[in-house]
Amino acid sequence: MPVYEYKCRKCGKVFEKFLRSLAAASTVKCEKCGSSKVEKLVSCCAISSGGKGRDTGSSSSSSSCGTCSGGTCSTCH
Repeated sequence: MPVYEYKCRKCGKVFEKFLRSLAAASTVKCEKCGSSKVEKLVSCCAISSGGKGRDTGSSSSSSSCGTCSGGTCSTCH
């Protein structure tokens, strides 16, 4: 289920909201001031392929992940 980012137009607070349906979006209020004048922000998301050996979309030709020297740590696999 999606988590959306909102920004309050009244006080400027940025907050996240877990919504079960699109209808619930009309009832979102600011966590700080309670205003219903909020705008949904465009957020980045991460998608995992879930399997070994699949292309991760990285443009790097190196096998190391930057944490180790040669692609031998657990985050490289």
